[in-house]
Amino acid sequence: MSLEVVLQSIFSAAFIATVIRVATPLILPAMGGLLSELGGVINIALEGIMLAAAFTGVIVSGFAPQWFPGAPAWSYAWLGALAGVLVGMAMGWLIAFFHLELKTDIILTGLAMNILASGATVFLMFSFTGDKGSTSTLASARLPSLQIPFVNNIPVLGTLLNGENGTGYNVMSYLAFVLVAVIGVFLYRMPAGAHLRATGEMPDAAQSVGIDIRRVRYQALVASGFCAALGGLYLSMGYLSIFQANMTAGRGFIALAVIYLGNRNPVGTLIAALIFGAASALGTRLGTMAIPPQIVEMIPPAVTIAALIIYNIRRRARINAAARRFQEQVEAGSVTPVSSS
Repeated sequence: MSLEVVLQSIFSAAFIATVIRVATPLILPAMGGLLSELGGVINIALEGIMLAAAFTGVIVSGFAPQWFPGAPAWSYAWLGALAGVLVGMAMGWLIAFFHLELKTDIILTGLAMNILASGATVFLMFSFTGDKGSTSTLASARLPSLQIPFVNNIPVLGTLLNGENGTGYNVMSYLAFVLVAVIGVFLYRMPAGAHLRATGEMPDAAQSVGIDIRRVRYQALVASGFCAALGGLYLSMGYLSIFQANMTAGRGFIALAVIYLGNRNPVGTLIAALIFGAASALGTRLGTMAIPPQIVEMIPPAVTIAALIIYNIRRRARINAAARRFQEQVEAGSVTPVSSS
């Protein structure tokens, strides 16, 4: 495929639709990671939670006809999704319990959860299906796609709103954007959101005014598990219709980078996730050209590294600017520095 054809495909509505589809499993866990990060308990286990939820959703939906023979066929996918969400929330609660009650290190606890999920999903997959690679032998259900009516005949707009094939986006893609709005309102318009941010920024001050720090952090980690589980379910029941070993492929860790690139707020995190989605979609497009696949596969991690470097440069610039303003105020006499005795 020529470079001209690739460029035309990149600057098109179909490419934007692909970006939305690819960015969905980043937006959802990133929203969860944002909640726990603002609460002062970073969730390194986003990767493992996504993996466990993806596996649970496929297994439960695949065996639902045997386990719930009287249930309607359309409910199998939702039963799997419910089970996956419950597993994700349970893992978030376990992380909170180990960290807040047993005083384990939050980073090591998250890493342990990732390792547990990676090994346990393969073991259980072999136990249920006899295959260690994927659940392709299991007829699992798929979450539905939603189509916006009357727009497919409108050029560009139809592709943007209903995807490249005009069949609509998976329900999880719509949920991802709704979740961004909901979390934005929660964080900056509701008292509970202010309590969460205060817990992460000034825990001692928050506790002094009666905020239950432990309860807020429990809630933050459970909510983080909920959002990450949605991202995992999209991978195995929306983006694909099977579970594959370690199919998250580092998306949980990329979601953590997305949070910081987005300046730790919902809209910025959404934009950052779309940038990473565009990088992945670009890699897919370039894969059709005579370019070494190693270079194509380097694009998403290279964007991740570049994004973190940019974020760190911006952060240092803000710190230096604040220090200069403080020094100017001291020299002007408007601020009196505290002397140590």
